[in-house]
Amino acid sequence: MTAIIYQFDRSRGVAQEDETERLFAALGRYTTAELLELLYVGEEPGFFELIRGLFGLSDEARQLLQSFLAATPLQSVTAEIDRDGRCVLALHAALRNWKTQ
Repeated sequence: MTAIIYQFDRSRGVAQEDETERLFAALGRYTTAELLELLYVGEEPGFFELIRGLFGLSDEARQLLQSFLAATPLQSVTAEIDRDGRCVLALHAALRNWKTQ
């Protein structure tokens, strides 16, 4: 299944009615709570840059990241940029020690 989330080619000139219809159709797929949550997190500084970065990952890297985050309590994850410019995610030392006991 393929879905166009965002149309980058604007050369064809999309009518305003088409954009409004598309927005209403998208809104109908979510609950009020989901839309409010999206509005809330979308106002966080750097949100769109973060999402663009996630979409830029390969499918394999995105799956690895998703699996890591799904298996780990988010409060226990730290993120650092190493000397090579890589983002390194890790468990807090206290949680890592607790899991090995």
